[in-house]
Amino acid sequence: MRVCFFSAQYLPTIGGVERYTYNLAKRLAAAGHQVLVVTSQKPGLPSRETHENGIQVLRLPSWLAMKGRFPFPHPGALEKALGGERIDFGVIQTRFYPLSLAAAGFCRKKNIPAIVVDHSTGHMPMGNPVLNWAGGLYEHLAARYLLHRVNGFYGVSLAVNQWLGHFGIQASGCLHNAVDPRELESLTSDKNWRETLGLAPDTRLVTFVGRIIPEKGVEPLARAFASLKLTDARLLVAGEGPQLEELKSLELPGVIYLGPVPYPDVLALLGQADLYCLPTTYAEGFPTTFLEAAACGCPILTTVTGGSGELMPNSQYGFQLPDAQVGTWRRALAQALGDPVWRKEASRLCRANLEANFTWDAVAGKLLAILSEYQHKGA
Repeated sequence: MRVCFFSAQYLPTIGGVERYTYNLAKRLAAAGHQVLVVTSQKPGLPSRETHENGIQVLRLPSWLAMKGRFPFPHPGALEKALGGERIDFGVIQTRFYPLSLAAAGFCRKKNIPAIVVDHSTGHMPMGNPVLNWAGGLYEHLAARYLLHRVNGFYGVSLAVNQWLGHFGIQASGCLHNAVDPRELESLTSDKNWRETLGLAPDTRLVTFVGRIIPEKGVEPLARAFASLKLTDARLLVAGEGPQLEELKSLELPGVIYLGPVPYPDVLALLGQADLYCLPTTYAEGFPTTFLEAAACGCPILTTVTGGSGELMPNSQYGFQLPDAQVGTWRRALAQALGDPVWRKEASRLCRANLEANFTWDAVAGKLLAILSEYQHKGA
């Protein structure tokens, strides 16, 4: 079959949805399918190219709204680019991007079976109540449009499937977010973070990895950690974003801002850290960093978010906190850092659960079964 992934953003942009698309595309190509990824044009990138395993990438001319986070394909660009292409099946990433709507309309018009894989568990935060209301209305209209033009919806976690019910959508199943533990091990650098930062070998490391934006909750995490006044521990914040300079100006003791970190060094950091923390207030579908932390043997503290209850079904696997308040995180950090036996057992249980249920081979197998079902229907 010739399978087309429609993803508003794709490599070299690095994010959860982009890596999700790449990993499934790579495995479908390895299974013998022809794979095309349709995405948005970005400055300096070719409109067409071929990646590993023969994956073809087509970038549509687009307006890059919200600093590139919300691309709009030019009118007619999708049909013009794909009008002469043979496509047997469409996989549309996330329900609310304009490219997703254009892809659903195109697939219905061409009688191409297509599914939507959704990645969120709440409305997009827009910054103020009026914009939040307008964004929510747009999402409901987009969901209604898609509902009548695709063959099924799949969430990357059970929490995403529950959120789809908010739009009157009954999910067909889960195509979970995932990682490949063996691949991560091969990518991990040999960087020694304690040595690099001039820290004692027994320094306890707490880390956050991700975009430095208010919704990720880095500020309350940093304030909670600093309030513990630990002389033998450090909070290492890896990533960049619009809130980074503001947080640096707080000069909170024990908090080190690493800025953007190469992916192999991120994996080394997760492998050496005593805790990974995600105090997110954003409706995430299933954060990839959860899975990477679990694969690297790093126990997890998080607010309740998509996928957290599936990866960590109870407190033996990791802590799910009710909110991102400073006091809540101060107590959880103190408890987790003071209990090395819990940390060791939590990392073991999480890794076992990951290997059983959340690997790319397992998810690709589910997608291949879906493709086979539609292939037989069309035969």
